[in-house]
Order: sequence, then structure tokens, then C-alpha cells
Amino acid sequence: MTAQSTSADGSPPTATPPTGPLPTGPLPTGTPPTGPLPTGPLPTGTPPTGRLPTGEPLRAWADRTSCVQGGELAFHLTGAAGSAVRVRITDAVSEQTRLIATVRAPDWTLAVPGEWPSSLYRATFDVPLENRPTTDEAEHEVWFAVRAAFTGPATPAGPATSTGTRAPAGTRAPAGKATRPAPSRILVSIPFATWRAYTHAGQPHRGLYYSEQPYRAARVSFASPGGGPPPERWEEGLLRWLPAAGYQVDFCSGLDLHDGDELLSHYRLLVVNGHDEYWSMEMRDSVENFARRGGNVAFFAANTAWWQMRLEDDGRTMVCHRDAVTDPMTATDPRRTTVEWSSAPVDRPENAMTGLSFRRGAGAWGEGMAVMGKEAYTVRFADHWAFAGTGLTDGEPFARGALGYETDACALEWTDGVPRATGVDGTPGSFVVLATADLRHWREYGQGGAATMGVFRLGAGTVFNAGTINWGSVLADDPVADRITRNVLDRLSGAAPGDGWDAAGAPDEVRALAACASVLFGADTRGRLLCREVSGQNLPWRPVGLAPGVRALASAREAAGGLPLELYAATEDGRLLRRAPEPAPVPGEDGEEWTRVGQVPPGTTGLALCDAGIFAVTPHDDTLHYLSALALDEPWQVLGDAGGAIALTTLSCRLWAVTADGRLRTRLPAGPSDGPVAFADAGTAGPPPHPRTTLAAHAGVLYATAPGTPLRVCGGPALPSR
Repeated sequence: MTAQSTSADGSPPTATPPTGPLPTGPLPTGTPPTGPLPTGPLPTGTPPTGRLPTGEPLRAWADRTSCVQGGELAFHLTGAAGSAVRVRITDAVSEQTRLIATVRAPDWTLAVPGEWPSSLYRATFDVPLENRPTTDEAEHEVWFAVRAAFTGPATPAGPATSTGTRAPAGTRAPAGKATRPAPSRILVSIPFATWRAYTHAGQPHRGLYYSEQPYRAARVSFASPGGGPPPERWEEGLLRWLPAAGYQVDFCSGLDLHDGDELLSHYRLLVVNGHDEYWSMEMRDSVENFARRGGNVAFFAANTAWWQMRLEDDGRTMVCHRDAVTDPMTATDPRRTTVEWSSAPVDRPENAMTGLSFRRGAGAWGEGMAVMGKEAYTVRFADHWAFAGTGLTDGEPFARGALGYETDACALEWTDGVPRATGVDGTPGSFVVLATADLRHWREYGQGGAATMGVFRLGAGTVFNAGTINWGSVLADDPVADRITRNVLDRLSGAAPGDGWDAAGAPDEVRALAACASVLFGADTRGRLLCREVSGQNLPWRPVGLAPGVRALASAREAAGGLPLELYAATEDGRLLRRAPEPAPVPGEDGEEWTRVGQVPPGTTGLALCDAGIFAVTPHDDTLHYLSALALDEPWQVLGDAGGAIALTTLSCRLWAVTADGRLRTRLPAGPSDGPVAFADAGTAGPPPHPRTTLAAHAGVLYATAPGTPLRVCGGPALPSR
């Protein structure tokens, strides 16, 4: 195998052949000792007879940035011709030394023992007793990840189970057959692409930085010296905190996410940490597909997926022109043009995957980085599960020192001090803002902007984003940041998955709900009609009219059965009312906001419209009733028992109901001519039990509340299991 590195023009130079005889006798092959590592002075190989002269810098690199347990990883060395080279391999997370050996330059292959834990490793090479100069890029070190090896069939990302096993120690998983879930539910990605992009920054033809330099390299090789973490070690804080906090996690290189569907299928949660700026289209597709299938993602990071890059040469070369004009792919496949993800001709804002973007974030560079220690987040949604156990209230600062040196944010609008993501920049509509920081004054240090922390749904999965590169730096000393991180990891890994209902507002006195014309309406115990945006954000209710005695609300689906899009209400005294779905007072000709159009069965507490039919439940006799909305003067018909329902709504052409003991139930909206149809327990738990729960639905999402309790949202109600 020929040793290679990257020369100034990007081509691999030929390795310098050894000069002079190599030491005689067998050299260790890299097999680790079977007992404890030796104590005292490290072995030095064949001791020289006096101090050897200083040589050129020792440089090393590996064929890949990761290797599976039980696999092999080839290393290459230059600058040590004719020398026996010592290698020390350290688990960079635990700082435990895993191997000390003397190897033969220029090529050496490490057989990774199956019992080595999945982790981030550092191989450090030196020539004993030689005073070789070091390089600014620490080119005598090679960083790599060891992935977990699996055997057996895979489990989809959705279920939070961990019944599978790793391959037995010392065995190798067959190529393409790694298909059994890991005991760890969490996979941590290491941003090798970004580390490589920053290597040789500013050096003509060698580094990807900076975009303004005409002689900046457009392609760099992973099979070349350097490529370790930057001096600031943005990822280190979280990596060290994880085992100390009791979390068992597995590791991979970010490049393993390129066509990473099979790898991700073994995990419940992917953690992206620190500064992960460069992503290929295949990396992004794999992560987004993982989430849509029910996997979860936690970004304790910022400036994430800012640049699109391409991988060539079987993944050994990263291409990033950072300019659509010079990238030849622009003319043939503009989706793959290596520019910012949000820029033309790609036009695929990273917000769609991360929820946030550096485009609205802030950056403090150079001497201005000292400002990081002064900044803090402000809580915007203290009742959210992410803040459980922190004791924080809305408006309080937290995580001082965690913001920077770059942050991500999104476009916001504010209502009575509560922010909401507008979505104009590509942030998904389900995004819930948890915390914000105004960093406009960072303009004098680099880029003024903001920082945002939030969470959103992506398909069947959940994505959390801390919105800052520096989150990990405060974990060891900040109990609030510690608690938030535990909440996120426990929830999204399935260790403490929650009941499926998230807070969407503070406790209030709403006792009837309906969603109509993309507005959530509520009637409260004071006889007021309220409205707010349909959202998981903790937005305040706004009074828009009167709703005296209203006990239940409902609305028809858009363009359903020829009915006008209106609100319907059932009152305590048995009246059926109708009103235009305007978020403002709408008095009619008689001065009344509501028009009486009929009556409801006495004791009605739940109302729903589906396919031009009105359904009502009366809990006192556990009865489900039906009336055609096109014949409101006809008598109500009894369909049968209501299955314990106290509230009704319609979602996806089905009736959904809540019972007093907190069960969520569903059935088809069969009318009198369809015969008896029973309610069945849904595949999702109901909201917390309350005798006066009310229910509404909009765009695939259920909302529930009761007087004195928060508004709650269920983003993924499931049908009954068969």
C-alpha cells in the first residue's frame, strides 16, 4: 500500500522510500495487550545509541475517518523513513489508552478489537527520542471513530426498544449485514467534514477557507495529514459530559451518514454536536428520512449544514467550490451545487432539517469571542417538557456562557411577549420556540443576529435544536443546562418518552375547542369566545366575542359536504348555534353573534362534524347521537353507546373521542344506515384524565384542554393496533 498525503496542488505525492536498514527482529503488529497496560515509562522500541538527529515533521493519516468494531483501519506515515515509530491510541472521550505499539513506516494496519467501545479515538505517532518538529495542524495525530458492530435483523427507528445485541467481541459484522439494534439508543456524529474543511485554513490550494480567496482549494482529501478538531474543541464538552452523566452512546463519523439509512436504523436518537457545517446531499437525505420514519434528532450545535459539499473518490475527497459559478455541477445537477444550502440554485434551506439557520444567527470571531461568556438564553416556554425539573419561569435567563461563537436562529414574530416562528425562512410550521437571545450587538464582533432554541416535528420524528455551537462548554458546571440536556436525551432516546401530549399553552379556563379556517377557537367558563393560532407554541388566547353557556364547539372540514365553513356550538341549555369563523366580533342582523339553528340532545358535552353529519355525545347515558347538518330541523338519531366519550372531534375523516378516565378513542363516522360501529382505544394515550376535557383537531394534530389545565397538543395520534 502506497503512503499518500495531499500536496500543495491537491495531488497525492509519492511517499519517500525508506533509506537505510530497518531495525532487525519482529515488530509488534498493533494487537493490543491482553492484560493491563504497562505502568511506568512507555516502551520505546529498539533503543537508539544516542540522540538521533532531528528529522522532518512526522505526518500520519488513515484511509477512513471511522471503522467498525472488529474491522481494520490502514494508516500511512511520512517523515519517518527508516525509523521505528511508536503509536499510542487513546479513547478521546475517556482518555484511556487502548494501545501502545511500535510500528513500521510507511504503512500500518490496525486491527480494531471487537471489545473496544464505540467512541472517538486519537492515534498519536512519534519517533522515540527524536526531537522532530511538530506542525500547526498536529499532523502526527489521526482521529477516527469506532462504530458499533451489529448482527441480526434491524428494528425500525420508531419503537423505543433495545432488545438487540452487538456482535460478540472480536467478531466482524459482515459488510452490509449490520442489521440488529444496538443496546445504545443514541448515536453521536463526529463532524470530520468540518474538521477537514478548517484544516490548512487560508493556505493556497490546501484549505477550503476562505471563500473570498481566489486560490482557496475546492477539493481536499480526507486521506491526508491533519483533520482533527480545532483548538477550541467545540465538541469536547458534550462528549466528556455524556459518560459522566451516565449515558451509553455509540459514535460514528459524520461521513457515515452519507447513505446512512442502514446505520441510523439501529438507533432512536441521532446527536449532532458542536460545529457540523459541511453536509453532503446524501447525509442530509439520510437524516431527514430517519426523522420522517420516527427517529429523533438533537442538534446541540449551530452553523449546522451551512454548506453543501460532495464526496468523491469513494468518500475520500470532499468537494466544495462555495460558488455556483465555478462549480461545474451547476450546469448538470444544480441540486448538488456546492453553495450554502439556502442559496440558489440549491434553494433547500437547512431550516427544514434543523429548524434554524446561521443566516439569522450571530457570530463573534477573533478577539470578540470573549463576549460568549457574557450572554445567556431567556426562557420563552417554561411549561415545555424540555424545561421540566429546571424550576425556570418565562423570562428568566439561563445557560450563561453557552452562546457562541456562532448561533442559529429563525424568523420570529411576537404576541404579548411570546415568540412564534413565521416560517418565511423555511422553518417548519410545527417549530416551537423554547428560548431566545438578542445578539444584535454582536455586529461589532462579527455578525449581529439572534439565537433560538426550539423543537419541532419532522414526519413521525422530533427534532430539538439548542441553536449554539458552545452548548457543551457549560454542561459540567451549569445544572440547568445539564437538566435540559438530560430531558432532551431521555425523551428523544425513548428512555422517558412522555405520553404523546405536549404543553402548548399555560393553564386557562377553556372548556370547549374547535379549529376552523386555521384558527383555534375556545369558549371559556366566563362565557367568552377566544382565539389563537393553531400551533404548539404557548401563544396567548385573545377574546374575540361572546360564547355564553357554550359547552362544546365544532366545525366542518373545508369543502366538506357542501357546508359553509362555520363554527357550531352546543350550549348547556340544549341550543345548537352557528357563527362565522371570524377571529373578531360578528354581530348579526339581530345584534347577536350566534344564530340558533336547532337543538342538541340534553346533556351534550361533545360535538363533531364529519361528512355533513353532526355527532354529539351525552355522557350521562353514554350515548352517541347523529343529525344531518343539511336537515337541522329533523330529530336526532341514536347510533349507540358512546364508548365513555365526553368530548368529540373529527380528524382525517374519523371521529376521535376522549373519556373521563383519559383514554383516546376513535371510530369511523358511520351514520344510521351503516349499522353499529364501536369506538376502539387509539394507539396513542389520551391527555391527562379530567371530567371536563375538550378536544379539537387540525392538520393531523389533536388539541385538548380542560378548565384549569394547559392546552396540550398530540402531533401523532395513532389508530388502534390490529
